[in-house]
Amino acid sequence: MASPRTYTPAQALQKARHYCAYQERCHQELVEKLFSYGLNRTEVDHCIATLIEENYLNEERFAIQFAGGKSRMKGWGQQRIRQELKQRQVSEYCIKKALAQFDADDYQQQLQKLAEKKWESLSAYPRLQREKKTRDFLLYKGYIWTEIQPIIKELFTGADGNG
Repeated sequence: MASPRTYTPAQALQKARHYCAYQERCHQELVEKLFSYGLNRTEVDHCIATLIEENYLNEERFAIQFAGGKSRMKGWGQQRIRQELKQRQVSEYCIKKALAQFDADDYQQQLQKLAEKKWESLSAYPRLQREKKTRDFLLYKGYIWTEIQPIIKELFTGADGNG
């Protein structure tokens, strides 16, 4: 197996510019990429500082885009998004800024739609099992119990006797 190619700091910086221009990146992601180019800690720190100055790397912008994308495309709730951003070592300030972008009505509608779709997909199950599976699914998606409980109650009481 061939060893990974190493780059000079100038080459690595240019590659990192392209990497960041293609898609928003978090600092952790970029640090790993720069180390994979064969740079040492000092060179990585210098590249990171340069990319921040040139506005290729912006953690707040990354967090806002990440949160919006995961919410729209994957239906994730705020808890899941918070957890994923923390895993990427995004600062608490940026996480709060990203989650503040959510419109409460849109968020509630998305939760309602996800719950109804899951509930309907489980029509073959007994009602209590449907309730548990729907609740577990929504918790996994990152919604919190206090958001889920009223919707589950509404689905459970609104369901006709076919279950």
